[in-house]
Amino acid sequence: MMGSNSRETKNLCAMKHIENLVKMANDIGAFFAGEPERQTAVHAIADHLRRFWEPRMRAAIIDHNRKGGLGLSDLVREAIQQLSDDAQTLVESGDG
Repeated sequence: MMGSNSRETKNLCAMKHIENLVKMANDIGAFFAGEPERQTAVHAIADHLRRFWEPRMRAAIIDHNRKGGLGLSDLVREAIQQLSDDAQTLVESGDG
């Protein structure tokens, strides 16, 4: 059953990739958590993800957040939701 083993390996790699993205996003969140205004921190995290993460990474973390966001801090989840909302607005306006 080589196909089954291959699928398990692929799923394991995908899970490890998400774990790494979650860790990186939480590290970014921890950096900006010291901002006195929560919305400033949320915006800064979303802006960092928008500017420095490649589209596939952003898509993966947005998808993970939509599926419950296991492991993400509340601040980071809020920033990812803002990022997702901004992306959807661009698509709806025809600019994205």
